[in-house]
Amino acid sequence: MSERFEPRASDAHWQREWEARGSFHADDSSAKPKAYVLEMFPYPSGRIHMGHVRNYTMGDVLARYRRMTGHEVLHPMGWDAFGMPAENAAMEKGVHPGAWTRSNIEAMKAQLKRLGFALDWSRELATCEPDYYGQEQALFLDLYEAGLVYRKESAVNWDPVDMTVLANEQVIDGRGWRSGALVERRKLSQWFLKITDFADELLDGLDTLDQWPDKVKLMQANWIGRSKGLRFRFALSPAVAGAALGVGPTEIGGAIIDDSPSVAAPGIDSVEVYTTRPDTIFGASFVAVSVDHPLAQALLSTTAGLADFIEDCRKTGTAAAEIETAEKKGFDTGLSAIHPLDPEWKLPVFIANFVLMDYGTGAVFGVPAHDQRDYEFARKYMLPMTRVVAKSVEQASDPIGAEADSDPGVIVNSRFLDGMASEAAKSAVIDRAEAEGWGQGTTVYRLRDWGVSRQRYWGTPIPIIHCEACGPVAVPKDQLPVVLPEDVTFDVPGNPLERHPTWKHVDCPRCGATARRETDTLDTFINSSWYFIRFASAPADRPFDRAIAEQWLPVGQYIGGVEHAILHLLYARFWTRALQRVGQLDIAEPFTGLFTQGMVTHETYFDEGENGRIIWFGTDEIDRRSEGAFLKDGGPQVKVGRVEKMSKSKKNTVDPGPIVDHYGADAVRWFMLSDSPPERDLPWSVAGIEGAGRFVQRLWRATAASGADGADAALTRKLHQTIAGVAADIEALSFNKAVAKLYELVGAIEKAAPSAARDEASRTLIQLAAPMVPHIAEEAWARAGGVGLIADAPWPDVDPAMLVEDEVTIAVQVNGKLRDTLSAPKGADKAALEAMALASDKIARVLDGATPKKVIVVPDRLVNIVA
Repeated sequence: MSERFEPRASDAHWQREWEARGSFHADDSSAKPKAYVLEMFPYPSGRIHMGHVRNYTMGDVLARYRRMTGHEVLHPMGWDAFGMPAENAAMEKGVHPGAWTRSNIEAMKAQLKRLGFALDWSRELATCEPDYYGQEQALFLDLYEAGLVYRKESAVNWDPVDMTVLANEQVIDGRGWRSGALVERRKLSQWFLKITDFADELLDGLDTLDQWPDKVKLMQANWIGRSKGLRFRFALSPAVAGAALGVGPTEIGGAIIDDSPSVAAPGIDSVEVYTTRPDTIFGASFVAVSVDHPLAQALLSTTAGLADFIEDCRKTGTAAAEIETAEKKGFDTGLSAIHPLDPEWKLPVFIANFVLMDYGTGAVFGVPAHDQRDYEFARKYMLPMTRVVAKSVEQASDPIGAEADSDPGVIVNSRFLDGMASEAAKSAVIDRAEAEGWGQGTTVYRLRDWGVSRQRYWGTPIPIIHCEACGPVAVPKDQLPVVLPEDVTFDVPGNPLERHPTWKHVDCPRCGATARRETDTLDTFINSSWYFIRFASAPADRPFDRAIAEQWLPVGQYIGGVEHAILHLLYARFWTRALQRVGQLDIAEPFTGLFTQGMVTHETYFDEGENGRIIWFGTDEIDRRSEGAFLKDGGPQVKVGRVEKMSKSKKNTVDPGPIVDHYGADAVRWFMLSDSPPERDLPWSVAGIEGAGRFVQRLWRATAASGADGADAALTRKLHQTIAGVAADIEALSFNKAVAKLYELVGAIEKAAPSAARDEASRTLIQLAAPMVPHIAEEAWARAGGVGLIADAPWPDVDPAMLVEDEVTIAVQVNGKLRDTLSAPKGADKAALEAMALASDKIARVLDGATPKKVIVVPDRLVNIVA
């Protein structure tokens, strides 16, 4: 055998061997305890990046370790393959989304295989294939039949260039994330899933997830947002416009108002609001309703200027972040709302652009002193602002500063509530409202039903047919899948399914009349809400076999980025519970354990172009020197930016391909595991990968047998401590700690004299390193004459007796300063330890013949000599 490990030849050989033997195919019928290890599946963008490598390496170590500890392991891989990037590629490159996606899958699959991941490729799936999305359509219809799917008109973010609905997360600074067009607010008929029916289950279920990060559970709890508040009505009274504020009828602080002397809303005599802060009710300054509120619609035909105002408001999207940052605009209706605790107190009623009909009741009462959005509105329209919460009663007259004060405290300027703490005041107002009959304490949720309609081609067709006579009709299951047509074009904006000449035209399955297919497709988050179930069981005739799926589920360990903490993970939890409710599956939570790994980061390189435009340079364009960063081939110096998450937009990605070519897969895997705790970001560095490459060669030398005889008690003890320690670290996903222990063991082997004990340590080292660096482990196992593959070998046994320390290190101090350390038998008595300390040459030199005044002994720890 060569003195050097040759990764190029070894990697390819062992990867072929694992594939030929089907080493990582999970056996549904195995009697072994089952372990399901899963990393979040990737979007097939065309290339894997170092973030992928880190994520999948962590999961791979755990999956290989579970196999070694006697488990039947399911460790699958697939592709989250629907979505807008494929349609963008179709528009920009003139290719079909399916061709672009499938080509990317093949490229990324080849890259993943080069890293030697222990994946069950026999279970590979892609969400864009009919055999997957057809079963998704069947599940959608099961939920539809159970009443968990419905259709309604709702306000959406509309991109007028791409002509599609955008999720809130796709609206950036008020513009579409791809087109850059100003987003509009539109009302469309959309399909929804009743996730709000599961709000309490999803919230309370978080308490059972003791193997999830607390930060993720908190993020989900905040997103669901269960709160107790007050729902009540403001009675309306017609009033002369502006009379409540004592200003003229044509303008109130710049707000648009009606010029008529008095106004009334036909058939509407009150406005219902909901508040989580009833303690601030005496700080009310105005009432505001959405442009879609019945009051606004009732006034539309009789109120000059209102139609133009509403049209202007629709230019603002529905994203919460956008609404918070947009200019607050109001239209004074000329109506007054009567304060429920004082009939003489009248509040002006506005129609406002920051109130959404889909949230709460579509109406709010504004408390400018204690809500920033209300504060901005009141400042603009010169509305009164009264402090009703302070840190103490003595601060009741403190002025409101440059921002609203939203903190709870002591209630002030609030009549019968004065002096109460905020929580007590909330209860007092709710009690009074219920006793007097003008309001009701109510629990509400921030969570809204999940709108799943998307006006795009590359997604799962919604399996509904619209009939003029019958209304929406489910596609019969024996007609599934509803397959996307291939002959579509992207030469004009909008959904190609809507303008396809034949695809949408069908007969009603109920009455036989001419009808049309639903042309919206499903939100791609649905694709990832159940893929882990399909991995566990994928029969051709149904979404999954319940009995087989339940053998594997829930996923024992799920690994992925914290950026998926809310939407994907919440939707997957909802989908699993929905399937449980309709009797498809008896699993409540999909993932027992969740780990959110840190990102891989890298320096950024840039310069300023014309008009201050930033020009980013790729890592492959840069010659990095001690004096700075320079473009290659003698180019000029450029600026070095922050170390940030690798991203295509800032060109600071590192292609794993050339790194694997040069250093081998094991060096890349080792670096991903070694330099940082896995939950923290990992800065990529050339020095780091070079160091990993050197260690792989050290490992190769350390695993060579000497053929000598003899014992080495210290090395044997170190070996068994390492076996136990590495196992514990892998179980805890503390991969960097496991790596550190293997470094120590390699160092101990290198220092040890040739002996049978050293050979045992070298052979066991191969097994301990196998989950992390499997290619070199297989090569070393073959060199050592191991039976079969190391991938099939068991985890080494540990001798518990070897974990008990029989020697301890004793610190020896003179007058409190450390002067020497000694090894002593554990449990040695005080007299023996004192004698050993005084016999030390170092201590004798420090004492220089002086007789100690006192000797303090702490057994197994310390001897302190007072001279």
